Amino acid sequence: MSRPRIVVVGAGFAGLSALRRLERRIPKGAAEIVLIAPNDYMLYQPLLPQVASGLLTPQSIAVSLHRLLHRTRMVPGAAIGVDVRSRTVVVRKISGETAYEPYDRLVLAPGSNTRVFDIPGLVEHGRGNKNLAEAVYLRDHVLAQLELANASDDPAERDERCTFLVVGGGYTGVETAASLKLLCEEACKRYPLLRDHIQWHLIDIAPNLMPELGENLGRSAMELLRQRGVKVTLEVSVKEATEDKVTLTDDRILPCRSLIWTAGTSPSPLMGGLGLETNKGKLVVGPDLSVPDAPEIFAIGDSAAIPDLSKDEDDALCPPTAQHAERQGPAAADNVIASLLDRPKTDYRHKDLGLLVDLSGRDAVARPLGKEFTGMPALALTRAYHLYSLQSGPGRVRVATNWAIRALLGGEVSRLGFLNKTIDTLVDTDQIDQYLDTEQAHEKVLVAGGAHDRA
Repeated sequence: MSRPRIVVVGAGFAGLSALRRLERRIPKGAAEIVLIAPNDYMLYQPLLPQVASGLLTPQSIAVSLHRLLHRTRMVPGAAIGVDVRSRTVVVRKISGETAYEPYDRLVLAPGSNTRVFDIPGLVEHGRGNKNLAEAVYLRDHVLAQLELANASDDPAERDERCTFLVVGGGYTGVETAASLKLLCEEACKRYPLLRDHIQWHLIDIAPNLMPELGENLGRSAMELLRQRGVKVTLEVSVKEATEDKVTLTDDRILPCRSLIWTAGTSPSPLMGGLGLETNKGKLVVGPDLSVPDAPEIFAIGDSAAIPDLSKDEDDALCPPTAQHAERQGPAAADNVIASLLDRPKTDYRHKDLGLLVDLSGRDAVARPLGKEFTGMPALALTRAYHLYSLQSGPGRVRVATNWAIRALLGGEVSRLGFLNKTIDTLVDTDQIDQYLDTEQAHEKVLVAGGAHDRA
């Protein structure tokens, strides 16, 4: 009898925690475990704003999978389709080749994409902060604008290059604005004539900043940003963007060459092509994290519509946070094992532990377990949580060392030379257009002869 084959798609918080539980719980040789992911590291996304500001080096938050996984076979590529009938995943490897991975159990944790809207100029002129390449690029872009402004004799160009707009009043947007504003302040030691020209704006269509924090802490975060010199405007978004200006929905026009878009995420297109039920693009699963019409498939993380059993509302779903994803992974792994052993599966249930926001410098706000903190106590809690959540000893040492170096010696404001043409738009259209629906995936599998023996 052949060993069961468990395929996991994605190595973010959800996918990695599922894989680690599978390796711990399944005896050696009892099952084959396969990971499909484009990178050989897990990105600790909550600290991306600190990479963008130069507070942390990129490798500090890239947790090596080779250090954490010892019995998992890694396939370097992206899952672009699933043939549900033959139980086969279609993979586009990083080499461009197409591969086919059959499965007995499939755990889908592909993460999410940057959410964009049909706003003229957004894709061409927006900048994101969702992966390492974007974070490093964003830092170089901001510093380049200051260098160019300092070298310009044109007052209009100087204003355009010194004006920065962050869209999105959630966790990422707030931290990105705070961190990069601090970077600009450090750069102004080199460019003192720009100090009065630099403007940072943070806008959001919602009436409150980070509503998950609660009214008091949301207001505290907004006050801290304004004290830093960030102009916060709510219930406003972008109407149009060009190379040198941004028009807002309140008809204001900002001379601006830096539009930073952090206005949420959208589910992976992989989920919509399965031919299974979705909710706003997320794959619908039951409380046990399995798909009702395909119980051999489990879905977790940002692209799964998972019932939130801690809420009284029948239609409440778990929010797409790292906290939930990290805990959904082990729950899915346990239920995968239970399904293989024909044992009862258990429901995923988790109480929200709160939110912590690091505003760089010495500012932070935190609400762990319903208790509110600001200032240094919040900063200590926030950074202790990040060190605890990093699943790598070397990663923890690198992050703590970077923080210590910045505190003792200050920061560096030199560009790293990443202003190239491969990541200069907000969305890589190839990464969206590559996905297959289930019929296309089935045809590819049959043509390739890679179908599972149960097809």
